[in-house]
Amino acid sequence: MKTIHCLNPISKLGTRLFDDTYTMVDDAAKAEGILVRSASMHEMELSENLLAVARAGAGVNNIPLETCAEAGVVVFNTPGANANGVKELVLAGMLLGARDIVGGIQWCKERTDDPEIAKSVEKGKKAFAGHEIKGKKLGVIGLGAIGAEVANAAAALGMEVYGYDPFISVNAAWNLSRDVEHITSVDTIYKECDYITVHVPLLDSTREMINEKSLDMMKDGVVILNFARDLLVNDNDMEKALKSGRVKRYITDFPNPKTVGMEGVIAIPHLGASTEESEDNCAVMAVEELKDYLENGNIRHSVNYPDCDMGVCRGACRIAVLHRNIPNMIGQVTAILADCNVNISDMTNKSRDKYAYTLLDLEDRVDVETVGRLTQIKGVLRVRVIG
Repeated sequence: MKTIHCLNPISKLGTRLFDDTYTMVDDAAKAEGILVRSASMHEMELSENLLAVARAGAGVNNIPLETCAEAGVVVFNTPGANANGVKELVLAGMLLGARDIVGGIQWCKERTDDPEIAKSVEKGKKAFAGHEIKGKKLGVIGLGAIGAEVANAAAALGMEVYGYDPFISVNAAWNLSRDVEHITSVDTIYKECDYITVHVPLLDSTREMINEKSLDMMKDGVVILNFARDLLVNDNDMEKALKSGRVKRYITDFPNPKTVGMEGVIAIPHLGASTEESEDNCAVMAVEELKDYLENGNIRHSVNYPDCDMGVCRGACRIAVLHRNIPNMIGQVTAILADCNVNISDMTNKSRDKYAYTLLDLEDRVDVETVGRLTQIKGVLRVRVIG
């Protein structure tokens, strides 16, 4: 019986995919798999039982990826499962930035006792006028699942869309509208676009990428949208740009003590994926990833180990070896199996940065002693026998 623990409430559309070979446990220390949304795991002590963590969402800042990798715990996320929900909110953000809709709504609320509200509206509405987004230039930085959907939708609305992503995947490229101009320098977006929306992960190379230097390249009156990560924008530099008029509006889905009170900021309480559909999609995808790994050893959409898929085991059993990406690991593994007179029917090895993953289908079952010898190889972090 495989054990699962949920650190947050997870949609039943996902958890109902667990069959009677799984049981839900209240104690995380007893779980082989953990499902999580927003709960922080940084202070958690990882149990030796834990094999995998699946984040029902894209961001994984709440999970200690390196600690998990060192413990041989695979961490999954669900890229694209919430893409439509975020895309729709980005479009709403652009419209909020184009016209002072928020100010207009507030103006109306302040006049609930005005018996001549209809006449007052005709006099006051000029203060909230704006412009249309059709024909305006939109720069999309990051063309993953969300960025590509935003780019395509904006192009369909008649915007002139520029997309930048030096690491765009083949699938994303195929899904990108031919009306989106893929550019090779992010500076082009900074210099040319009326709207700029950021859809990149938080890395050392992207932290505070919207800063004084990039803001100085932009047009006066630019609208900036951040529905990706809070720390992609330098808040102090953004405040100066808003005061000077370089930035007309900053729309963010990540309010913080600085931005929530800044003039010109429209702060939204992290609603990007807060739709029933997004939560359901993320839950289903997370559970499917977790099941495939626990049952077959396959890795799809991991953020700390390489993806690897060998389907269902056709041999007597399957061994998964999680190890460091160093020379002669495969040689040592196969040598021990040969010494134990175990034949390999199929094998795959994948690597990602410091870590690697080797999956082997065997024609014979392995005993505890063989597994112990594999575990003792220097650089091996975990060995699993599947099936």
